[in-house]
Amino acid sequence: MTIGVLALQGSVSEHLKMITSINKKIVTVPVRTVDELATVDGLIIPGGESTTLRKILETPPAPNVEPLFIPIKERIAAGMAVWGTCAGLILLASRVEGENPCFGLLDIDVKRNGYGRQINSFVGEGEFDGMTVGMAFIRAPIVTRVGSGVQVLAEYDGKPVAVRQDNILATTFHPEVMQRDNRIHKYFCNMVEDKV
Repeated sequence: MTIGVLALQGSVSEHLKMITSINKKIVTVPVRTVDELATVDGLIIPGGESTTLRKILETPPAPNVEPLFIPIKERIAAGMAVWGTCAGLILLASRVEGENPCFGLLDIDVKRNGYGRQINSFVGEGEFDGMTVGMAFIRAPIVTRVGSGVQVLAEYDGKPVAVRQDNILATTFHPEVMQRDNRIHKYFCNMVEDKV
């Protein structure tokens, strides 16, 4: 099984380390090109700056080189397991307050920076699919609506912070920065394995 992490910006190395800590036999790949995307069974879209990520995804990296946006969207629509954390969730959402959606495949509405600016970042704790986990919120978005086909896996302060729609997992928080707790990464690996 091969899991890729979109390696354009954000907490790429942290996600790669978490996946490797689960099972040394899982192959991890930083994904920057269409060829690298073709090798993976599942993809993590990490946190970062969603507007910047979107521009990079939609811009050809070099003359006659295909940008990643359409191939990623097609793979997700075809059933590849994907997990978006923070900015990744914003990119996957069907509606984003004040802007056009990017991939638009996850039936949720989102408000960017819903918890405030960088200085308002914090760590909390909550239940994720029956497990108590630490949750690091860094300029995190707020999910303001969840579609009927979307399962809420975790809430914080009465708001959805982890959701799943079939092959799409999304969290407003950053599990990859919670050292030595790879349980949500295990959850995603199980999703990928189920789709392979």
